[in-house]
Amino acid sequence: MERVALITGGMGGLGESICTTMAEAGYRVATTFSPSNNKAEEWLAHMKETGHDVVGVFCDIVDYECCEKAVMEAQQKLGPIDILINNAGITRDMTFKKMDKMSWDLVINTDLCSLFNMTKPILDGMLQRGWGRIINISSVNGGKGAIGQTNYSAAKAGVHGFTKALALEVARKGVTVNTVSPGYLATKMVKAVPKDVLEGKILPQIPVGRLGNPEEVAGLIMYLVSDHAGFVTGANIDINGGQHMH
Repeated sequence: MERVALITGGMGGLGESICTTMAEAGYRVATTFSPSNNKAEEWLAHMKETGHDVVGVFCDIVDYECCEKAVMEAQQKLGPIDILINNAGITRDMTFKKMDKMSWDLVINTDLCSLFNMTKPILDGMLQRGWGRIINISSVNGGKGAIGQTNYSAAKAGVHGFTKALALEVARKGVTVNTVSPGYLATKMVKAVPKDVLEGKILPQIPVGRLGNPEEVAGLIMYLVSDHAGFVTGANIDINGGQHMH
């Protein structure tokens, strides 16, 4: 049976790796794209050219009604959603002293409140069918904190609180809920960091001595969404090269 997966923020970085990995494995895949993404059609065309059949649905993840419509559209095109990967997120980094209310609200709403907006319209269907997988993408900095990221670290710590509570509520219904907390990955955003900062400050913090590959995180997610992972729920799995252990 072909499972249907919806990934938020799948058109770049880690999200793109999740989309391509799942499509290659035979999943029916949809991803959301934001109002500010003017290259969505180009991205979807490239996916098709490279043999990855991915459906795109417009979604402003901070708008609940927009999320409901996006879920409905994805289900009309692909069928009931079995797997939800809450991956979309943003940063607005600055010290708390300099942080304004807009930067706080934007990150909290996008990185944390969106979990409610996307999960709510999908969960009932999973419970009725007796099977579902929800993966929430947090961050190493949700566990260890980072200077200039009070908004981001608060949101990403909240992600795992959401995971644990929801996992308890749905555990007997065949639905698992887990958190994946990546460290620094070799995405375009991280690669754009100045070389002296990357080599002088970031890499020395990582015991394995390198950035992670998005495909490594996608591989972990492939396990968590499988039938083999039915006994894993409420977990926060770190994948950070040893940078932070707890």
